[in-house]
Amino acid sequence: MTNQMAEKMNKYGQRGEKYRYMPGSKKPFSLSRSKIDLFLECPRCFYLDRRVGLGRPGMPGWPLNSAVDELLKKEFDLLRKNGEAHAIMEKYKIDAVPFQHPDIDTWRANFTGRRFLHKPTNLEVFGAVDDIWVNRKGELIIVDYKATSTSKEISLDDEYKEGYKKQIEIYQWIYRQNGHKVSDTGYIVYANGIKDRDKFDGILEFEMSLHPHKGDDSWVEPTIYEMKKCLDSDKIPDPNPNCEFCKYRELIRKEE
Repeated sequence: MTNQMAEKMNKYGQRGEKYRYMPGSKKPFSLSRSKIDLFLECPRCFYLDRRVGLGRPGMPGWPLNSAVDELLKKEFDLLRKNGEAHAIMEKYKIDAVPFQHPDIDTWRANFTGRRFLHKPTNLEVFGAVDDIWVNRKGELIIVDYKATSTSKEISLDDEYKEGYKKQIEIYQWIYRQNGHKVSDTGYIVYANGIKDRDKFDGILEFEMSLHPHKGDDSWVEPTIYEMKKCLDSDKIPDPNPNCEFCKYRELIRKEE
């Protein structure tokens, strides 16, 4: 990257060095699960975000989804204290209970989560799970909450839900690297908002369903090495041809 390019980028809200990867630095560099998703989606956007300090435009939040997440956590926490199974576990014949651990709140908190330093690359990978269950074998089960409202049958086979599966696999990898025994099968708890009631009455009801995913985290470590190579390079990677953000940048550049 040329000095002229760097000076130009500084005009557009470039992040400070604290949030950017600095080649040659001895300090571990943290990468969240979402940044791994970003790298897989588009190496150029990832490089601009973590190396240059120019992230994609912010997206609006999903307060209803966040509310469902928070309420589900409270619901499972009530059972966690007594080592009791949730009704959805019994419905789907999952022989497990919510995992009780003194650090569970930290592991579920954004910006802290569960961390693992990958020493060969000096990259610290972290992510915040929605929940963890434990089965009778002592295996931890990675659980993610999702909220939606659709009349279609919910399935994990949709193309855009591949990211949900990789999310579970990244968490499985992180917990295994920290010495935990982790089940290959993780679960997504879906809360589907019901829209066929006669009236609203200030009440939004959800239909709950559970969807298993047998994870394979063998891709995670090779990807970490690829991310390290990308970050160490002084050349901005080519964009993913399907990246809408890069297409937009290119269109603006041509029109300027």
